[in-house]
Amino acid sequence: MSAHVGFPGPIDLHTHSSVSDGTETPTELVRAGVAAGLGTMALTDHDSTAGWAAASATARSTGITLIPGMEFSTRVGYASVHLLAYLFDPTDAAIVAETTRIRAARVTRAEQMVARIGLDYALTWADVLAQTTPHATVGRPHIADALVARGHALTRSDAFAGILHWKAGYYQPHYAPDPLKAVRLVRAAGGVPVIAHPATRGVDDVMAEARLVELVDAGLFGLELEHRENRPEAKARLYHLAEKYGLAVTGSSDYHGEGKPNRLGENTTPSEVLERIVAEATGSAPVTP
Repeated sequence: MSAHVGFPGPIDLHTHSSVSDGTETPTELVRAGVAAGLGTMALTDHDSTAGWAAASATARSTGITLIPGMEFSTRVGYASVHLLAYLFDPTDAAIVAETTRIRAARVTRAEQMVARIGLDYALTWADVLAQTTPHATVGRPHIADALVARGHALTRSDAFAGILHWKAGYYQPHYAPDPLKAVRLVRAAGGVPVIAHPATRGVDDVMAEARLVELVDAGLFGLELEHRENRPEAKARLYHLAEKYGLAVTGSSDYHGEGKPNRLGENTTPSEVLERIVAEATGSAPVTP
């Protein structure tokens, strides 16, 4: 695809709807982007493209530019690594199969965690389902919302810092592919991959340079470094690696509606970086007014 010059800003390339763990429907999310003054936004629900159609229709009617995307769950050992995938083909058989497997594993993991928590707190699987919408990718945020509804936590963030923290003893991982496999899948589907918030665990837990080189060789496009959860010292290290290996740097809010404190447009991506993403994508196209 040829590059689209001059995408309207501000540009926020990481948001979630109720299709995964956001609190607003895709339609409400796009309207929130308009209200926040965004010119361009990406919808990046976890392991799902189910919100693309509704978000696209709303974008066309409201005048905002939409970048269809997804946040792909991956794992290195016990560490979760999230991969933002932009403008890939949502019907690609390999992507569909992998994300279907991940979503199923998320549900199984969530049910097992709720069973454990339920031994110590008044919490049932029905409580969690009450916090989801049809076809949502069920995950820990929905458990957090159920804990809040039950009065066991004050906010979703409080639940993650307490009962849902891995040290509390209820956490368990779910299936997710290695980042290398995910990068290859996204590129094979015509998409453009960016590692989401890679500096959240501090400089000692920044991805090993040799592994990063593997991802670059497989087609990694960039790193989401302007994100509120990235730690400064780790971010500085990754800026150096991005420059060394020619990786683009993006900025995003990771907005979840009322589910997290992140606000739309609090971090943004330059238009020229988005133009490069679009120029490399062959799987789908931006939705323009």
